[in-house]
Amino acid sequence: MTKKIAIVGPESTGKSTLTKLLAKHYNTLWVPEFARYYCAALTAPCTMQDEINMFHGQQALEESILAIAEQELIFCDTTFLTVKIWSDEMLGETPQLVLDALPLRTYDHYLLLNIDLPWQEDPQRNFPHMREHFMAIWHKELKNLGADYVLISGIEDRLQNALKAIDKFLETK
Repeated sequence: MTKKIAIVGPESTGKSTLTKLLAKHYNTLWVPEFARYYCAALTAPCTMQDEINMFHGQQALEESILAIAEQELIFCDTTFLTVKIWSDEMLGETPQLVLDALPLRTYDHYLLLNIDLPWQEDPQRNFPHMREHFMAIWHKELKNLGADYVLISGIEDRLQNALKAIDKFLETK
C-alpha cells in the first residue's frame, strides 16, 4: 500500500519546492496543491463554494495520483486541511463536508514546514505578518487530528532535514 506523506505549513515555507525535491529524491510521484491553481483563476473574493470546490479538487488530484502510483510512497503538496484553516480564517467557518472528511482521509506522516525561510512575494500569498499565527494553527490542527508529524526547519539544510525525517519514518513503518 502506498504511504502518503503530506508537506504542510503556513504560506511561503517552501512546501511546493520541497515536495518536488522529495519526489525526485525518492523517485516517486507527488500531488500538487489544487488551491494554488484554483485561486489563480478567481476573479472575486473566495466564497464557501470555492472552498468546497478546492476540497473536491484536492481530493480528486490525490486519488488520481494514488490510482497510478506503483511506488512505496507519494508526497502531497499540502492537504485539504488547508481548506479548513483558510475557511476558518477568511470565512469564519469550515464547510461541514470538510469537517466530516478530515478524520477519514488521513496521511501516514506529515512534515510541517517551519516559518524560518524568508518571505517570498507571490500573488497567491496574503499574510506575511501572520506567519506565527498560522504556524500555531497548523500545530493545533495537526494535534487535533492525532497526526504523526515532524517540524522541519532550516534554510540551507531543509531538504536534508526532511530526508532524515522521512527515512526515520520509513524505518519504523
